Amino acid sequence: MKVLLAGCAGQLGRTIQESWNEHELIVPSESEFDITDWPTAKRVVEDVRPEVVVNAAAYTDVDACEARPELAYKVNALGPRHLASACLLTGAALVHISSNCVFDGSASRPYLEFDPANPISVYGASKQAGDQVVRDVLPRHYIVRTAWMYSALGRNFVKTILRLGAERPGLSMVADEVSSPTFAPDLASALQALVQEPLYGTYHLTNYGECSRLEFAREILRLAGKPHFPLEPISLRDYQRPSRPPLYSPLANTCAAAIGVTVRPWQEALAELVPQLLG
Repeated sequence: MKVLLAGCAGQLGRTIQESWNEHELIVPSESEFDITDWPTAKRVVEDVRPEVVVNAAAYTDVDACEARPELAYKVNALGPRHLASACLLTGAALVHISSNCVFDGSASRPYLEFDPANPISVYGASKQAGDQVVRDVLPRHYIVRTAWMYSALGRNFVKTILRLGAERPGLSMVADEVSSPTFAPDLASALQALVQEPLYGTYHLTNYGECSRLEFAREILRLAGKPHFPLEPISLRDYQRPSRPPLYSPLANTCAAAIGVTVRPWQEALAELVPQLLG
């Protein structure tokens, strides 16, 4: 299968490059494949003629999105519109990566693919706008929501906790923000399984289970050999930041599981990564 990748420099994009060895993967640089520019996006897709385009490109600095909403919508909504339109012209399918932040966090159980979106941040609203425009433009789409992604690549929560755990005597950690940590290699593998069949629609793909930021940090530090590291529980309202993340946003992988695409528990994935990071 010929696959065109947008967003090659991010955690997921880099992971896909390392793991999708069974496919003919075309990976233009971000400057060569600017999805926010229609002539460029159209030309690249038409030149490559892929069977599948994977859109792993996004403006993911959640707090910065509050200060730069125009950029957030340009990357997270206009860019997907361009890709969906180019795919429509060429007959390609589109895998579009979305976020748990399209939900408001008021649920009492993990969000289903069928639950209504109600974002409470600029980032979440821009991601939801991107999801909707893909649905509107292109029937052959896989919209894949994920959450709290981490890997050995780039900056992420796991690497930050390991660094701060080595630098500081203790940490304050939010105890009431809950979601589903997702290991990028597991997500990449699940995406590869998903695109084997033309079963288009909206999917949730995260590692199985849920935890708070506090519980996530505690497990990271335990795996690092610091089970008694001091962690002070705080509430999200005590942690001042420009954006409002959803308090409770675990994702239920209902639609993927129904077609046989499953992902292991987050604790197992984390236990694989932390020893690698510690060397």
